[in-house]
Amino acid sequence: MPLTLDEVKKIAHLARLEFSEEEILLYTQELSKILDYFQELQKVDTSSVSPTFHPLKKKTPFREDEVKEFYNRKGLLENAPELKETSIIVPKVVKAP
Repeated sequence: MPLTLDEVKKIAHLARLEFSEEEILLYTQELSKILDYFQELQKVDTSSVSPTFHPLKKKTPFREDEVKEFYNRKGLLENAPELKETSIIVPKVVKAP
């Protein structure tokens, strides 16, 4: 199921992602391969398989939410790539439309 370049550009736009033309071409090919694989999976007869959420019967490891003291604040800040006073500066990842 091949995707077109325009479809991948539209998906990228909706996800607010920016790619070069080279990346768009690469992702067009890779997403098309993924869709092809899903088509192969659709052919598998699963009529005798019971629906399940997880292959293992295991309790969800919920824990109580508790505040813990963090003792290495200085070490954490020393490893940050950029700081403003005691805040870590991170690159902007979402672009406003």
